[in-house]
Amino acid sequence: MLSTPVRQAVVLMIFATSLVPLGDSAGKLLTLSGSSPFFIAWSRFALGALVLLPFMGLKRVEFRLLLDWRVWLRACFIMGGITSILTALKTVPIADAFAAFFIGPILSYFLSAILLKEKITLPRTLLLLVGFIGVLLVVKPGLGMKPGLGYALLAGCSYSLYLVTSRWLSDIARPRMMLMSQLMIGGLLLAPLGITDIPDLTDVWTDFLIFGSALSSAIGNLFLLMAYRRIEASRLAPLIYLQLVAGTIFGFTIFGDVPDMISFAGLALLMLSGFGSFWLAGVGAKAQSKK
Repeated sequence: MLSTPVRQAVVLMIFATSLVPLGDSAGKLLTLSGSSPFFIAWSRFALGALVLLPFMGLKRVEFRLLLDWRVWLRACFIMGGITSILTALKTVPIADAFAAFFIGPILSYFLSAILLKEKITLPRTLLLLVGFIGVLLVVKPGLGMKPGLGYALLAGCSYSLYLVTSRWLSDIARPRMMLMSQLMIGGLLLAPLGITDIPDLTDVWTDFLIFGSALSSAIGNLFLLMAYRRIEASRLAPLIYLQLVAGTIFGFTIFGDVPDMISFAGLALLMLSGFGSFWLAGVGAKAQSKK
């Protein structure tokens, strides 16, 4: 039976992994109405920083972190990932884009082993390879692969580098400040491109989508932070695959997108990989606690 902290963390992850795809659904609606992915990404960073800053409880001295070049590199990776996934969503269903995007956690696992010398295990490696097969089934390289999925793969590659640099820099600041640093830097660097593509803000529906996209993403990330405070990040990380479920549901209910059978098989393999890794992490944590 799950302990109280684990149950709380799982509930927070469910909300977080629902809010992020909801924000991307709003972003997709904006791109379909003609808004630039650069503007949507910029508004997400800038509004996210403004919304979350009052709740972060940050101290003035913590903002010295913004002088570290490594923090800017990390922010550039997540900035490239978000801009790329929003570009992908212009032409491909949300579930397919998310499936291709999840090449990121798979790559980060192996990159962390190579660059950061993190320990890898055979069972988890096999599960991640199953997840990689799932990505291939959705993307279908060489078999009518949609151009937009290339941007989703690029987003996943950027996200993998973001995850590796996040682990590399995990000891230099509190998670709250790390989140705020990427929002502030992303808002600053994307401003020249975002400001030049501001849509008609007199349209109420457009304003609603802009704020909905930014707030859903910001609150989702805040819930992630709250979940990671309760139990180890390694145990929670596989639950990020719940975004595939939410993405499929939003894709169907909002856009009428239904994945084909091959894509469904790929999504199922990705879910198997994610939840299998979650189970293995739980088993490992129990074994450690008994020592």
